[in-house]
Amino acid sequence: MPPQPQSSAPPAPAPAATLIGSVQRAMRLLETVAGHEYGAPAKQLARETGLALPTTYHLLRTLAHEGYLRRDKGLFFLGEAAERLSSSGAQQKRRGTVVDILARWRDAIGAPVYYAVYREGEVEVVWVSGSPAHPAVEEWADFRETGHAHAVGQCLLSQLDEDARRDHLDRYPVLPLTPYTVRDDHSLLRRLGRTGRMELVTERQEYALGAVCAAIPITAGTTAASVAISLPAHQADRLVPAAQRLQAEMGRLIGSLALSISI
Repeated sequence: MPPQPQSSAPPAPAPAATLIGSVQRAMRLLETVAGHEYGAPAKQLARETGLALPTTYHLLRTLAHEGYLRRDKGLFFLGEAAERLSSSGAQQKRRGTVVDILARWRDAIGAPVYYAVYREGEVEVVWVSGSPAHPAVEEWADFRETGHAHAVGQCLLSQLDEDARRDHLDRYPVLPLTPYTVRDDHSLLRRLGRTGRMELVTERQEYALGAVCAAIPITAGTTAASVAISLPAHQADRLVPAAQRLQAEMGRLIGSLALSISI
């Protein structure tokens, strides 16, 4: 059988390479549109990106259909989907800032640092910054259900009005976790009533045997929040001085923490 003639046609481009090229062109268009606060027409965008006009029209229609762009009177602007991406990126940056701050305090003070908020009726521990040298208290009983026992929860509850406290205890009644835990709802409410709304709160082995904790209240708008530290019980004499040092440090960076409440 005679040999088959070799085809001189070039191989078809790989689909992956074609897709990557389309994504790159679309991203270039988005970046260019973002640079025009008052919008830009398709022809100007094609010129600035160096794309062929038919390609530009095709990509603009696709991006507008997906919500990344919007068209108004022949001009293109960033759409809601692109703005959500930008907002998400800003939130990630804020998260990174707060995590860095907590880690810095942890290392400076020599204790794990906790950040919590009271949100929609729940005690929510947002971040815990511990390390092998400064291990955090193990969450052996759900922090949300045991706010009466740990300093973080007591600090958050102390910032609420009496009706909100009673509502919380109706849902999460006092339970003895250790021999040192407050014994009943009445005793807890009496203690919270004696605590100033913005006073330092301490507890000693009420949540976990062998651990003591102090919490500092923060209020941002109507949201109650708290930053706390814990120490081994044999270092209990360090607890209040360390918390006071943390409180002084917080005065300089409270804005970054307040921003994170919305995350």
